[in-house]
Amino acid sequence: MEWIRTVSQQATPAPPAPRSRVRRVLPLLITAWLVLEIWLLTVVASALGWFAVLMLLVGGAFLGGWLIKRAGLRALSAALEQSRAPQSQQPQTGTSLTVLGGVLLILPGFLSDVLGLSLLFPPTRALWRAAGRRVTRSALRSASPAGAAPFADAVRLQEQIRIHRPDGKVIQGEVVDPGTGPRPDTDHRPPISG
Repeated sequence: MEWIRTVSQQATPAPPAPRSRVRRVLPLLITAWLVLEIWLLTVVASALGWFAVLMLLVGGAFLGGWLIKRAGLRALSAALEQSRAPQSQQPQTGTSLTVLGGVLLILPGFLSDVLGLSLLFPPTRALWRAAGRRVTRSALRSASPAGAAPFADAVRLQEQIRIHRPDGKVIQGEVVDPGTGPRPDTDHRPPISG
């Protein structure tokens, strides 16, 4: 009997970790977004006609594809310029917001088109950029240990990559202890403890 109780205690799986608030609400928000998009499509189609709505959606998809292509070419030219002259200060190209705006224009629906266009115009683009910085700062402030929050980990990694670029804030160098002098190079390396 003792053996059965031990086996049943070991076979019981641990309770699942509680889901974050975003993971609980996100499916509901996506569903509400889709229902609103479909409703808005039917309202606009009843006012303009289905052919006009179809032409607007196709036009938005072509405009979004053109924007993504243009942003990609601009990012490629900035990367090539940076590889030619790594010490030069490159202005921000804003390609991430342009690509996101293009993707939202490609998605069928008028709400996504309005949101995508708001990412393209300079006044609203500045508002989106400020909101993104605010969200990033709050995510970093409330960051949990590494591995617990994927978004905070991604932001930290992006910040480390930005800092370690040649035009970043880190000065590459070597620490030399003047009292010991140069050490002979040996094959033995001490293990890394961590």
